[in-house]
Amino acid sequence: MSIWAPMPGSWGWADRGDMTFTDYLINGMFVLVVLRQARERRLDVRSFVAPMALVVFVGTHYVHAIPTGGEDLDLVAALTAVGVTLGLLCGFTTHVRADADGTRFARVGWIAGGFLVAGISARMLFVFALQHGAGPAIRSFSITHHIGAAAWPLALVSMALCEVTVRLVVVQLRGQRLAQAQPSALATV
Repeated sequence: MSIWAPMPGSWGWADRGDMTFTDYLINGMFVLVVLRQARERRLDVRSFVAPMALVVFVGTHYVHAIPTGGEDLDLVAALTAVGVTLGLLCGFTTHVRADADGTRFARVGWIAGGFLVAGISARMLFVFALQHGAGPAIRSFSITHHIGAAAWPLALVSMALCEVTVRLVVVQLRGQRLAQAQPSALATV
């Protein structure tokens, strides 16, 4: 029997129920991470480990299997690429500087914050639309393109995790490069 066989009730995430309080809390935590980074902060181990702990928590909470039927992996790859792109754009538009003694600092400005919020908002809007009337259109699209319902959550979570991880790595590497520069060459990048 196909996973797309007509069944009573709804399709996709709605089959498991609406977004849970935990789902909203996790998205809210990502927004708070963005807002917290609007103030300049020191780039140190803590500034890398704390967000990565959130990434690991989200990954273990949402990723339990990788669907490989039909075009599932294509969807996951496409949204992962979107996450990587947003992470790169955000990482390169984050203000990074090193002071005279090589201490590194970073601050998310309007552009970088906009990229982060765009990714979070896109995922939230997709789920909201799915649960408030777009479910049949998404189901039809998925059937046409041979995408299983389990691929959507994985693709959206992969997008988020890659966006955050790539941004963190880019900002850390940019800060490291500045700190290793000659004192006379230290400048804001």
